[in-house]
Amino acid sequence: MLRGLLDRLVLLAAVLGAACIPSFIAQYRQRLGGRLDQVLRDLSPFQEIANRHHGGDIQKLIQHHLQSTDATFHAEGSAIQAMVSAAEGLRAAVDALNAGLWRQLGYLLTRGDPEVARATWDTFVPAFSLTPEYALFALAVGVALWLLFLGAWVGCARLADSSRRRGPSRAHPAAR
Repeated sequence: MLRGLLDRLVLLAAVLGAACIPSFIAQYRQRLGGRLDQVLRDLSPFQEIANRHHGGDIQKLIQHHLQSTDATFHAEGSAIQAMVSAAEGLRAAVDALNAGLWRQLGYLLTRGDPEVARATWDTFVPAFSLTPEYALFALAVGVALWLLFLGAWVGCARLADSSRRRGPSRAHPAAR
C-alpha cells in the first residue's frame, strides 16, 4: 500500500515539476533578451560614432581605438570589442532559443549560461502552459522520471530480498 501511494505521489510530482520546465525556459529566454537589449543600448552611441566616422563599421572604430597609443583610448577599444562580442553571443543564444521546446531544453542543458540560469532560478515563478506541446512534454518527462523511480524501487527491493535469502546461509557454521 505504501509503495502504491508513494508511486502515485512521485508520478504526480514528476509531471507537475516537468510542466514547470517550459516556463523556466521562457523566463531564461526573457532574461537573455533583456541582456541583449541592454548591450545593444550600451553600444548604440559607439555605433553612431562608427556611422559618422567609419562608414558604419564598428570594427573599424574598435581598430582605431586599439591602434591608439593613448592607454585610455586603447582600453575603450577593448571594452567596445567586449560589448560587441557579448551582443553576438547573446544574439546567437536568443536565436537558438527560438526553436521547439525539445531543442530549447537541449540548448539549455548543453550550452546554457550557468550565470543566467542561476539568476533565472533565483527569480523563477513556476507557471503552467497548457499547449499540446507543453502538456505532452510534461507527461513524457514526468513518466520518464516516474519509471526511473520505479526502477530504483524494484532494484532496491530485489537487493533487500536477495540479502534476506542469503542471510541464513552465510551464518556462522556453528549456528547451522
